[in-house]
Amino acid sequence: MKVLAVNGSPRANGNTALLIDTMFAELHEEGIETEVVNLGGNSVRGCLACRQCFENKNGRCTIETDMINKVIAKMAEADGIVIGSPTYFANVTTEVKALIDRAGYVGIANGHMFKRKVGAAVVAVRRAGSCNVFDAINKFFFIQQMIVPGSVYWNLGVGRTEGQVSEDEEGLNTMRILGKNMAWLLKKIKE
Repeated sequence: MKVLAVNGSPRANGNTALLIDTMFAELHEEGIETEVVNLGGNSVRGCLACRQCFENKNGRCTIETDMINKVIAKMAEADGIVIGSPTYFANVTTEVKALIDRAGYVGIANGHMFKRKVGAAVVAVRRAGSCNVFDAINKFFFIQQMIVPGSVYWNLGVGRTEGQVSEDEEGLNTMRILGKNMAWLLKKIKE
């Protein structure tokens, strides 16, 4: 089994990465393979609404000038998908929004290609707005007919400066439990 995390933060080793790593430690304990793709900080464009993915039905977005198709291919291969984003003006980063829109359309156009995969949102926040980020990512999962495990609180950690989320013990514990619940669910689905 494999879980792919897409880190939407431009800080490859920032708070979002730390939260993903905390969650992934629990998956490793259960023998689940993991991979992180750093999407944040890369130049990606939003959906053109050209609907070519519905005509081509090849599991790809018609835009070939950025890394989104590589990420979509990795998502298709994974058993579980984690999308992590810091909170930018009470929403996901632009890179995560581009992924949600483009992978969302491609997924639906290709017979709901992410259907019944396990999905988890991971959110870093300084103060407020994280519920919108959590909501945007989970709505992507639900529209894709994915299965979403919970934790003891919303999947977020609080920290402003790079690495400061390591001081949020409640947030780290939420990630640990999320990782355990995701591992349990993945194993139950494979039974």
